[in-house]
Amino acid sequence: MPLDFTAIDFETANSSPASACSVGLVRVRDGQVVAQTGWLIQPPAGHDEFNEWNVRIHGIRPQDVMGAATWAQQLDRLCGFAGADVLVAHNAGFDLNVLRRACEVTGLDAPPYRSLCSLAIARKTYSLDSYRLPMAAAAAGFGDFPHHDALADARACAQIVIDAARRAAVSDVDALGDALGVARTAPLVSALERAVA
Repeated sequence: MPLDFTAIDFETANSSPASACSVGLVRVRDGQVVAQTGWLIQPPAGHDEFNEWNVRIHGIRPQDVMGAATWAQQLDRLCGFAGADVLVAHNAGFDLNVLRRACEVTGLDAPPYRSLCSLAIARKTYSLDSYRLPMAAAAAGFGDFPHHDALADARACAQIVIDAARRAAVSDVDALGDALGVARTAPLVSALERAVA
């Protein structure tokens, strides 16, 4: 199997995981970046207040997302780009929780993505003082980039996984996880499916 996945990164308006205000997506096929995109998101109502701390981190302001698609309007676009890929993110728990919670608060079923964490991959691949995204990406050969720009962060995340797979001499994300002892998360389960289970 080839090294195929989609790297994803969300920025949020505030401390609520449902407050997605930006997404970056990078498609990798056979270990090469073949497509990338990103856009602003109008956070769901009730989760749309922009915290000053978050704005300082990513620079996105309320006026920047006023004309942006809402979570419900953009979810199909996100899923259309990612397809059935494993989603890779740096601290995947955060990004997959954004996806799940934003779906929950807008009454949508969370798409059933599996995920792999590039932070966990970096910890098993490199010997660094810090495994924050800029440091791990530099170790992977992805130099200076605008950290907290969702697309740039997704691109950095993709490079970590590509480099780690090369170093581990494996050709797909499942083999990479197995080689490094990093578990892939199970598909997201919607609230309705959890209630029935």
